[in-house]
Amino acid sequence: MKLGRAALGLLLLAPSVVQAVEPISLGLALAGVLTGYIYPRLYCLFKRSLSRRVALQKDLDNKLFGQHLAKKIILNAVFGFINNPKPKKPLTLSLHGWTGTGKNFVSKIIAENIYEGGLNSDYVHLFVATLHFPHASNITLYKDQLQLWIRGNVSACARSIFIFDEMDKMHAGLIDAIKPFLDYYDLVDGVSYQKAIFIFLSNAGAERITDVALDFWRSGKQREDIKLKDIEHALSVSVFNNKNSGFWHSSLIDRNLIDYFVPFLPLEYKHLKMCIRVEMQSRGYETNEDIVSRVAEEMTFFPKEERVFSDKGCKTVFTKLDYYYDD
Repeated sequence: MKLGRAALGLLLLAPSVVQAVEPISLGLALAGVLTGYIYPRLYCLFKRSLSRRVALQKDLDNKLFGQHLAKKIILNAVFGFINNPKPKKPLTLSLHGWTGTGKNFVSKIIAENIYEGGLNSDYVHLFVATLHFPHASNITLYKDQLQLWIRGNVSACARSIFIFDEMDKMHAGLIDAIKPFLDYYDLVDGVSYQKAIFIFLSNAGAERITDVALDFWRSGKQREDIKLKDIEHALSVSVFNNKNSGFWHSSLIDRNLIDYFVPFLPLEYKHLKMCIRVEMQSRGYETNEDIVSRVAEEMTFFPKEERVFSDKGCKTVFTKLDYYYDD
């Protein structure tokens, strides 16, 4: 309690500090302190049952396409962790792949299957690197604010979920501020973080994932034959050595604190059609295979000669569908 009040006092009383902080970042820090120290006994109810595992699997099967590795890892890792009454550390998942392959969508599905309200729940916290941590000159302040926010919210809800988007755009060194919270400690300054979930989303490493998928395709192998062992180590090394990534030489990787590096494979033509059909159904339209094919064919693919993978995944198929249903 004393530490929280002292931190809050510093933020409120030090004009030079407050002026240097982005307004939204200051709000995050203050809210973290208030949540954790004024209401420390707030209890969060989450969905833990066999039916929730079945529901998550159904969502992944019906809404996520071309990602057999991600489906298996997410399902087993998330509910294995939730059903463990005494985990030794927080669950940390790092999702990697090109835009439109399903990383953000999966984080949304995870949140919805653990808490009512999903991303809008008071216990799910989304950070976007370019929005919440825009200036390299403020990295020290961001570190302090991030620690306050996480500490406050985990104090209020041990099962809090933290999602960090655009890790490839985050300033190197910033994410190391949360290293103590991800390590194998029973308590850090009186708070246990062992039941929290941390999810990182990044485009970094997508090239390496594509290389493996393309090698399998050129060899005439099915993409479903790709195993995690074919990608995970090379992916972690690629991300660790990427100077343009928030994980560059990060202690989170160096100390093996990321439980799973989850590869999202580039999507093929058939996967785009699956996305389009689901979007049609969600809008209440009957599936029109002619329109499905037209929208899919409007997308661009790579490599240039072979045209195997969509360069934007499913991200823009929804807006392209608007053209055919313009009321």
